[in-house]
Amino acid sequence: MFDHTPIAAASKAELYEELLLQARGLMQDEPNLIANAANFAALVFGQVPDINWAGFYFYDGTELVVGPFQGKPACVRIPLGRGVCGTAAESGATQLVADVHAFAGHIACDAASRSEIVVPLRRADGQLLGVWDVDSPLPNRFDEDDRLGMEALCGAFLAAIDG
Repeated sequence: MFDHTPIAAASKAELYEELLLQARGLMQDEPNLIANAANFAALVFGQVPDINWAGFYFYDGTELVVGPFQGKPACVRIPLGRGVCGTAAESGATQLVADVHAFAGHIACDAASRSEIVVPLRRADGQLLGVWDVDSPLPNRFDEDDRLGMEALCGAFLAAIDG
């Protein structure tokens, strides 16, 4: 059983350090992709302040398809190279977007979202698994600390499912 404890951190770096410990504990000894994705999304959504959506899009061999998430209903399918998620998947680089309305080709699934961070997910063998997507209703919500923290969290998620 996982004991969900609210995180009281003095900095973003401390928040992500504690969140990483909680994520590892939550996924320990559980290799199932969907189970880990669902709990991971719920954990991040519940602990990271000022976000309105957190979840996965998984690559089906053709496009990204929505996976477990927390927040309002989402766009179901996203082509590679389109929007922030498709760009992250295609480029293999984390996308840190201060203003989604200024991002060429942004796909507005929730009109309330103003900023976004998307981390591409590659399995141990290099295959594209999908992306981890987090939105905020605040402009310029995400910074380098968030990028480093989210990438570390995604590394723990991938380690859990790839064994």
